[in-house]
Parts: sequence; structure tokens; C-alpha cells
Amino acid sequence: MTTKVLFEKTKVLTDVPFHYCPGCGHGIVHRLVAEVIEEMGLAPTTIGVAPVGCAVFAYDYFNVDMFEAAHGRAPAVATGIKRVQPDKCVFTYQGDGDLASIGTAEIVHAAHRGEKITTIFINNAIYGMTGGQMAPTTLVGQKTTTSPKGRDKDWSGSPIRVAEMLATIEGSAYIERCAVNSNANIIRTKKAIRKAFETQMAGKGFSLIEILSPCPTNWGQSPVEAMKWLEDNMIPYYPLGVMKEV
Repeated sequence: MTTKVLFEKTKVLTDVPFHYCPGCGHGIVHRLVAEVIEEMGLAPTTIGVAPVGCAVFAYDYFNVDMFEAAHGRAPAVATGIKRVQPDKCVFTYQGDGDLASIGTAEIVHAAHRGEKITTIFINNAIYGMTGGQMAPTTLVGQKTTTSPKGRDKDWSGSPIRVAEMLATIEGSAYIERCAVNSNANIIRTKKAIRKAFETQMAGKGFSLIEILSPCPTNWGQSPVEAMKWLEDNMIPYYPLGVMKEV
């Protein structure tokens, strides 16, 4: 009897088990990025840059060449790689603490220079790896270990909308915000990731996909509750869609 394969794991992911908490969105996004790389035939020429944060061990999970960057410096490392090897597909994988806090200058200037790299930006509105502190993307009123009464706009300012900010920059070529809280949104996220890589390989400029992702552990919720919280609270403040396309 012949067995027909209907579904199999992408070869661009290794067999190393993920270390992420139950319900975390990183595993979903890892798979989407890996599937796109494989489907586009880019695996032999792809170089990824891992961040400091929950995804610090991304170099163990992607079956492509990987670098590890200092906290927030992934765009600078990716810039050096891409300029030395312009024919490669170069991407950074970063969280909101890494990219939107210590790495704000790095990502802004990479976009200003129109660096032909792709950034996968995970926004879970909190510092995950270090214990759940308030991040630049934490929502007003959201409780964290460093804002136990909720984020105060007068004290801490408003959450940073990274996608909208980068879309105003001339050197950015493709900016989109997606989410992984439903099957429909996961499908749209994969399409956006592919578009970002296509934009890079066409030499159009800088591309970034911001992905809203749950953090059940630090939100103090079950995985199911976290998906609903993302839909009810994050998406209204961080609307989904294409922010810029050239």
C-alpha cells in the first residue's frame, strides 16, 4: 500500500525542541519563516540574525546559517552581512524589548539607509525572557512586574507603534503588521513574510513584518485566554495591515 504524505515538517527547522512556553507565538512564527524560506528555495543562501530575548536560541532552530547579535544590534549585524554578501537573503528575528527599546536606533537607521534586509518583529507587549517587565509596546493600563497598577500614559508615555513609525521612512520598502491569534491571521502572516523576502531579493529596500504574538506566561493567562486578550486589546491599538509597499 502506498502512503501519501499530506503534511510534513519543513526541512528549514532543525529537530531541536523549542524551549518556548506553552501558548507562545514564537513557535508558530518560526515555522512560518522556515516554510517561506524553503518554498522560495532560499535555504542555501539565507543568513539569519538571532536576538537577545526569548528567541535568543533561534540559531538552534533554523537550519540555515545564523549569527547571534548583541541586544538590539541585529540590524547592524545584518547590515554588515548583506553589504558583504549582497546576493544572500538576510533576516533578523527580534522581540519588542530587543527592537523597540535598546535597538530603536538600530532599526530606525537601518530603515533610513534602505538596507536590503528583512526583519521579523515579534510584538507581545512585554519583556518575556527577563520576567515580564513593561516594554515600549506595553499597552496603557496593562499590568507588568514594573507597572503593577498598569502602564500610566502620563508617566511612561504611549506604546510605540513600530510599523507606523518605520512606514514614514523613505528607505523602507515593505512594512506590514500581522498576528498569529487565529488560523486566518496565521495564513496572512505567512503571505506577508513571503512578500517581505521577495521585496528584499528584488533589491527594493528595507522590509519589516510586525507580528502580534501572545505571551501567556507573563500575561498571567492560559494560552486560550491570551489569544483572546490579543484580539480584544492589542489589535485595536495595533491595527493589522500593510503600512507601506513600494
